[in-house]
Amino acid sequence: MIESAAVAKLRHPEKAHKPDNPVARKPDWIRVKAPMSREYQETRALMRQLGLATVCEEAACPNIGECWKQKHATVMILGSVCTRACSFCNVATGRPDLLDPHEPAHVAEAVGKLDLHHIVVTSVDRDDLDDGGAAHFAETIRRIREAAPATTIEVLTPDFLRKEGALETVVAAGPDVYNHNLETVPRLYREVRPGARYFHSLRLLQRVKEIDPTRFTKSGIMVGLGETREEVAQVMDDLRSADVDFITIGQYLQPTPKHHAVERFVTPAEFTEMRDMALSKGFLLAASSPLTRSSYHAGEDFERLKAARLEKLAASGAGA
Repeated sequence: MIESAAVAKLRHPEKAHKPDNPVARKPDWIRVKAPMSREYQETRALMRQLGLATVCEEAACPNIGECWKQKHATVMILGSVCTRACSFCNVATGRPDLLDPHEPAHVAEAVGKLDLHHIVVTSVDRDDLDDGGAAHFAETIRRIREAAPATTIEVLTPDFLRKEGALETVVAAGPDVYNHNLETVPRLYREVRPGARYFHSLRLLQRVKEIDPTRFTKSGIMVGLGETREEVAQVMDDLRSADVDFITIGQYLQPTPKHHAVERFVTPAEFTEMRDMALSKGFLLAASSPLTRSSYHAGEDFERLKAARLEKLAASGAGA
């Protein structure tokens, strides 16, 4: 849903001075139905009851109706206000609130009430915290393990830029999947992701595998921001050099007129080509479609990821 300029100004004060970018009409292959199901309403009510934020709502995800109908939600911890000001993101920017010490327990409670087999936990960037929120991530993982030992856990973390030891804290807590998104190609970082550093993010993913080679790693990018096919291929090569297992590729959608414009809508056929390219480069799994997002079908993808690793190990054993 496109917000008015007035609402956008409240959520994104750093963008208020920017000229409006017209919001392009979406092609037929991207349009989705408005969320109306009973399950959607129940999931929304539970999140309100527990005082939890979700990236599904905060980032205006187009898949919210489908996912919440299945009672799948990506919980966003560390509050709902981000210290970064990325030009693509609809999460509110500003001075964050104090951490809620009850948030990890509330996330675990939501996992139980939704009877989740797989949970994705993400967060805003918290550059104001000494550890970037790493200890809060770790406590959330521990609480989920206590409440629902059979539930698998995927974290989608910030880059923990200049936060010594933060990554190690999260990995030590034992998530099943460690996800950190590169978001776009290096040439566009200054414009799209100005507070981040491409090679730092790449190194973070590589470091996860150095700490624990058995940990699944995952990263995602958006297309339609002005990148070239060659640049996307280079990002794939960079991720494979960091031994990343799983890549997601989705269409960038402009949240408001104050955000980065959509340079073009990538066709479904091109997404299929990018998926095939990624698999040819050695990723265990690649999800690539206009509506693909980091946590879209995450539970099913985790099962596919495990199966792909077993298949690869079996093949290498047979060839030994």
